[in-house]
Amino acid sequence: MKDTRTLSLALVALVSSLSLAAPARAQSDQKPTLKVPEAGVPQIMTLEGTYVRAAYNNEGYAIIGYRIANLSVGEEWMLLDFGTTVREGVKNYTLTRDAVSLETPDGKTIPMPSVEEYRKANLQALENRARVSRDSINYFPPTATRACRIGFFNELNAPVMPWDQVELSDNRACLGRLFFQVPGGIAYGQHWLNVKFEQSLVRVPCRILTKEEEKLLSKNFKDIKKQVDEAFKKKS
Repeated sequence: MKDTRTLSLALVALVSSLSLAAPARAQSDQKPTLKVPEAGVPQIMTLEGTYVRAAYNNEGYAIIGYRIANLSVGEEWMLLDFGTTVREGVKNYTLTRDAVSLETPDGKTIPMPSVEEYRKANLQALENRARVSRDSINYFPPTATRACRIGFFNELNAPVMPWDQVELSDNRACLGRLFFQVPGGIAYGQHWLNVKFEQSLVRVPCRILTKEEEKLLSKNFKDIKKQVDEAFKKKS
């Protein structure tokens, strides 16, 4: 009888230990995820492709392509393809150079360089790389149908001049390139492109991915065009 009772107690202890271990084991089997952190400002939604991000609120919309930035880890200059517009019914807005900045993972906010600083850096190799490997960001709300150039920068021998502002309206889809000089070089981790509109701030998330993070996330991203179409689908 004593042996039977001892065996019963041992079985209870074993079952209890397995029950306690099960949640930990199940938790360890869960696949890790990389969630976009809160923007810290009122935003309706962010849209994500592998190297394309868009963010918007009731006033403005901004989209970036950053494949080249992700290929430039350790380098001092970051190139971003950039598009923006104001939302339907919002009055025209003049976006100036100082309304756009980059926030790095260590919390620093970097302004755009001057045209002189950009030209002095001689970024021809970086721009050539961008011509070969880039992602389309020509995805805008349905009212933005007219092409519009963002000319904050231009190459030295380009036939067009740079300018420090661009007029945004709800029927203009404005596109261009942005450059930022990153002290210490581009690092892995969460960056933000900050775009100041007249009444609000839109923050576009831009995570520089390690190879492991890219493998994890690439299978989960949906087609960016479908996301934009769905987000701005006209109500019937």
